[in-house]
Amino acid sequence: MAITNLYDLTGRTAIITGSSRGIGKATAEQLAAHGANVVISSRKAEACQEVADAINAEFAADSDSPRAISVPANISSKDELVNLVAQSRQAFGPIDILVCNAASNPYYGPMAEIEDDVFRKILDNNILSNHWLIQMCAPDMVAKGKGSVIIVSSIGGMVGTDTLGAYNISKAADLQLARNYATEFGKQGINVNCIAPGLIKTDMARALWENPKLLSYMEKATPLGRIGAPDEIAGAAVFLASDASNFMTGQAMIIDGGTTITAGI
Repeated sequence: MAITNLYDLTGRTAIITGSSRGIGKATAEQLAAHGANVVISSRKAEACQEVADAINAEFAADSDSPRAISVPANISSKDELVNLVAQSRQAFGPIDILVCNAASNPYYGPMAEIEDDVFRKILDNNILSNHWLIQMCAPDMVAKGKGSVIIVSSIGGMVGTDTLGAYNISKAADLQLARNYATEFGKQGINVNCIAPGLIKTDMARALWENPKLLSYMEKATPLGRIGAPDEIAGAAVFLASDASNFMTGQAMIIDGGTTITAGI
């Protein structure tokens, strides 16, 4: 029996939203390290280009054969997402891997006090944008009879809270979005899964891990005794993007250092 590299992504094209920093950046770097062509996207063009340049400096054979491109896009704009997918196809061909990582959380506080426009923004950015991107990229995957969609959710989508309710509601919806799309596209060879991280040291979660009292509590409540790093999530994305996960769909990979097994004790 021939031994193959189940994690080889050579020749595959991946779009990763929110990939100028944090989990998205680490994921783009690891997908590229395993052979994929990657599209770096977030709101800020300069930050995206810096990541793309670094990946090309390490992995591109020459300037005429880039392994990464930068396509800035605001996930709240459907037109910008249409452009993101179009430019990705123009540069690298059909989309094989979609990583819906970008999200927003502009509100910390009780649900009873959240303004309608803020709640809608969270739902639009964290759910609707993922739905749009899946709709846009799925035809390429259907045509190939193969593809991988990865939605970065959160363990927050599995618990209640008095400060992150709107965000957690959106992340719970992402879990169901994956289950539904996995059901719809399974027979066409498309795998749709979620990653549900715990507290990770990212800019987005800065308000949490820079709070000494909360950080201490999380470290005590987590069996591994610490919060996570972006690279520790990126490995799961490589697995879900690769042939190693061909028989996995509609699932959520919980990567939280064990936080959810302790019941907060």
